[in-house]
Amino acid sequence: MEYSKIEWTNNTFNPWIGCQKVSPGCDHCYAEAMMDHRYGKVEWGPHGERKRTSDANWKLPLRWGRKARETGTRQRVFCASLADVWDNQVPNEWRADLFQLIAATPALDWQLLTKRPENISKMLPVAIAGLKPWPWPNVWLGTTCEDQKHYDRRWPILSKIPAAVHFVSYEPALGPLVLLSGSRLLDWIICGGESGEGARMMDPQWAYDLLRNCQAQKVAFFMKQMTGKKPIPPDLLVRQFPKTFSRPATKSAA
Repeated sequence: MEYSKIEWTNNTFNPWIGCQKVSPGCDHCYAEAMMDHRYGKVEWGPHGERKRTSDANWKLPLRWGRKARETGTRQRVFCASLADVWDNQVPNEWRADLFQLIAATPALDWQLLTKRPENISKMLPVAIAGLKPWPWPNVWLGTTCEDQKHYDRRWPILSKIPAAVHFVSYEPALGPLVLLSGSRLLDWIICGGESGEGARMMDPQWAYDLLRNCQAQKVAFFMKQMTGKKPIPPDLLVRQFPKTFSRPATKSAA
């Protein structure tokens, strides 16, 4: 998408489409509802075929990168909203092509969000083979943690992988969440309730408690939405970004 409606990013790029459910946070997956059930374009699930997007779509980030360099303003790219970069069903060649594109667009900050952080350590070396050494300054690695159980499992895995920014998407929030003490490698948390038909309730107190938790541990906090996209209370409308967000997008940026 040229301009994303997702509040914490600027653009959304899907190198391919398709995924499968792996935890309760996936139960009401909007991507499956739209691309599989509504339009029938991609079959979801372990046996569904992942479909690579068009060459024209793959050229969009190059255009965004040129614009960012010209204006000196970095742009954030969420990759991928209709898939998972670290999905086992995706060919290694596709991931390699994606990281070549990321390497070619240093003025874009690529936000790679996954529910499969355990796959990164084995897939990343293959994806960046022949390219510059890791970590890259324009790649943010994130994982979805819908409750304490999934945070306790996924975040320690992600935290061991070097990245310019480490982030957690606590969305949809399905239970209270308390950060592990001393989470110094965690840069950013996105907090949000579920939306759409049958949305499960996020207790507003979970968000308030997490905000205070983030403030105590100096973790940037971004309140995305309440359940059903109800108005966010003014004292909860905190939308911070990690510190690297302020880096300039100059022609010499690495």
